[in-house]
Amino acid sequence: QAQLVESGGGSVQTGGSLRLSCVASSATTSTYCMAWFRQAPGKEREGVALDNAYGVTNYADSVKGRFTISKDNAKNTLYLQMNSLKPEDTAMYYCAAENRKYCVGFQAGFAYWGQGTQVTVSS
Repeated sequence: QAQLVESGGGSVQTGGSLRLSCVASSATTSTYCMAWFRQAPGKEREGVALDNAYGVTNYADSVKGRFTISKDNAKNTLYLQMNSLKPEDTAMYYCAAENRKYCVGFQAGFAYWGQGTQVTVSS
């Protein structure tokens, strides 16, 4: 059973950058489909980025070219580098994992979730 702990959120101005981290238990990042989701107040949760066990990534259109998902399997840590941040990126960001090597999209179920880390972008 995977356990996930996020960190790295904070408050930045428009155009700024943040890097989120998600420390996973055991060998999760090298064998699971890993993902970042976000949820803004009053809005549904949305997928941000996916990273499968082989390092193949996928992004939501809203963050392509600005966000980069990566991982360090030796540290069992997933990252989300966020550049050129916009106020509409303001949300609680969650790390998620599912016990399959290939990701099948944001709509597929993820069994494991972190507690979230808040990102606030001011104009």
